[in-house]
Amino acid sequence: MKQVLRKGFKDIVVDEVPDPVLRPQHVLIRPHYSLISSGTEMASIHQDGVMKEVAENPSHLKKIWDVAKAAGPVRTAAEVRAKFSDYAALGYSGAGVVVDKDPLIDEVAIGDRVAYGGETTGHCETVIAGRNLVVKLPEAVPFEAGCFTTLGAIAMNAVRIAEVGLGETVAVIGLGLVGQLVAQLARVQGGVVVGLDLKTDRVDLARRLGADFGVAGGGAFEQVRAITGGRGADVVIVAAAAKSAAPVQLALDLCRDRGRIVIVGAVEVSVPWDAAYKKEIRILMSRAYGPGSYDAEYEQKGRDYPISYVRWTENRNMEEFVRLLGTGRMDVTPLVTHEFRLDDAPKAYGTLFDPAAASLAVLLRYPASDAPLSGFEPHRTVRIEPAPDRKERLGVALVGAGNLARWQHLPNVKKAGARVQAVYSSSGVRGRSYAERFGAAYCTSEYASILADPNVDVVLVASRNQHHAEESLSALRAGKHVFVEKPMCLTEEECRDLVRAVQETGKQLTVGFNRRFAPYYVELKQALKRRSGPAVVNCRINSPGISGSYWMADPAIGGAILGEACHFIDLMYWLLESEPLEVAAFTLPLGKKDPIGENNIAASFRFADGSIGNLTYCTVGSKSSGGERVEVFAGGVGAWTQDFKSVGIQNGTAKTKTKWWAEKGYEDQMRRFLSAIREGKAPDVTVIDGARATLGCIRMTEAAKTGRVIALDLESATAGNAAA
Repeated sequence: MKQVLRKGFKDIVVDEVPDPVLRPQHVLIRPHYSLISSGTEMASIHQDGVMKEVAENPSHLKKIWDVAKAAGPVRTAAEVRAKFSDYAALGYSGAGVVVDKDPLIDEVAIGDRVAYGGETTGHCETVIAGRNLVVKLPEAVPFEAGCFTTLGAIAMNAVRIAEVGLGETVAVIGLGLVGQLVAQLARVQGGVVVGLDLKTDRVDLARRLGADFGVAGGGAFEQVRAITGGRGADVVIVAAAAKSAAPVQLALDLCRDRGRIVIVGAVEVSVPWDAAYKKEIRILMSRAYGPGSYDAEYEQKGRDYPISYVRWTENRNMEEFVRLLGTGRMDVTPLVTHEFRLDDAPKAYGTLFDPAAASLAVLLRYPASDAPLSGFEPHRTVRIEPAPDRKERLGVALVGAGNLARWQHLPNVKKAGARVQAVYSSSGVRGRSYAERFGAAYCTSEYASILADPNVDVVLVASRNQHHAEESLSALRAGKHVFVEKPMCLTEEECRDLVRAVQETGKQLTVGFNRRFAPYYVELKQALKRRSGPAVVNCRINSPGISGSYWMADPAIGGAILGEACHFIDLMYWLLESEPLEVAAFTLPLGKKDPIGENNIAASFRFADGSIGNLTYCTVGSKSSGGERVEVFAGGVGAWTQDFKSVGIQNGTAKTKTKWWAEKGYEDQMRRFLSAIREGKAPDVTVIDGARATLGCIRMTEAAKTGRVIALDLESATAGNAAA
């Protein structure tokens, strides 16, 4: 399908990407029209160049420096260079026809006319949208008007936040697209509307659409005081976009004593304390379309809020906006200044950037609007490069186009002499971007495509944790070797299935336990090799980033323990070369949202050789604290390493080493794994190692919940095949 993309920082292109695959609680839509947001979208396009953007936002340099400290200058420089050609999706408001849906969705049917919104949509020929971000269009509402629904819901939420009462004076600063909609809705709500903008034509348009008063250019304070009999506005809604605090400070001047300011535009919020204090002003922020915004449970999983508790959600705001369109109480037709075909999207964005064009609402028209759909035939594979010669090099297919794959795995695949054959991602834009960057033959949104490809020898699974086992199992059964990021799986049954599949297929599976290959951890292991008795291992990990709404924090899909602490169960086993036998553990209180108790644990393991290991994993620490510190003690030996950057060995003499940049072992592990495949050898990290780490996490959390010491019993978790 065709999609509008930002390439690099400022170029707009229309290119082919894979059609999306239907997901639970979602629908697929073929748009007829979509609306370009002249605020949000245009702000992400840096027409004046990167250097000016950095000069205006020096914080970007700090972000680059912080990344360089963690990843090193070479990888950081490569990533910065890649940003000049990477793709990004644009757009989040449109209208079209439903062509497929989750059978559990009853609100819409295939063939229904709908409006949609959401950051996952974009300007493309096939849109995937969550059920709570889709509403049916009344027959009286054309697609051209329906594509305003998302921005209409944004404006409606701002008016609701403002709590406009009958007869209250509402000043709207900024009469761009959202400001014009806010002005109309405030009038519908019973407010006396004063529209303010620097452009006379926009003020005149607001007056034609129902604003009671209009103020163009300067003199706003005097004119609003005159309109209100000297009182000032009851409510000021800031719908302007500005890099300064001038609009908010103007709003403060215009407000009456104990008035309200509602901020919906992207502006700098800096309010003089003295003036706000003396007037006792309430300053309110309006967040997107309303309750449900940025909540993955609502937007992605389709879980609605009960109407008796939350009357106006994102979806109900969208429904109300299309109802007002259908009754004629909202009029968006005069807002449309330009319309372009999808293929001409670069011209559409150029028009918005051209001051002489006097543009406001710019629409994109899709092929579906010209001819009725006779049948939906998605194209989910897009070829980038010609097919390679078979067996010239090992072909690797990436599953899951995330940050770790971009920063580590794909560059390391190429360094190891293999080729990137394919990229599979549910995001067609990211899949295409990764495929072009790393020279893949094609990108796809259909997993079966890479399983059926004879040019794929290895499947690199780097998707979200809950998909690892299923995707690895399918790859093994399709005759592919597998490199799966940790955790290998989340349950004992999945452990058994994967062990059995490796045995039955004869294919290799390794798990991304990179610490085994990190130089300073290798030195720790060498220090322990000289021990003559049991050892004590202490692992302390601080991961404050795994908290809040971050998906990795969700215990339902493993949380921080199965997702991250598995590294350290494998690490202790590898350092000691001894099986963990039993574990006792405690967590922070369970059932809390933040900090999530399940993600904060202190556990003690007993190993077969008499050694003991302590694992403290927390997500409540400071970001400025060290991330991980591992210490080992044995007869005459003490050693430690921290954050991959420093190591200390004390065995009669003291030796300490430090590095500027962390060396985490990713490159060495990938090189050794691909070499093992070529040579027909077993990998350094086997499927049994993956099962041990998963089982250790399961038993550790079980011990914390029950207060008992729990045996690990690796043999039963691998179907009695510990030698596999």
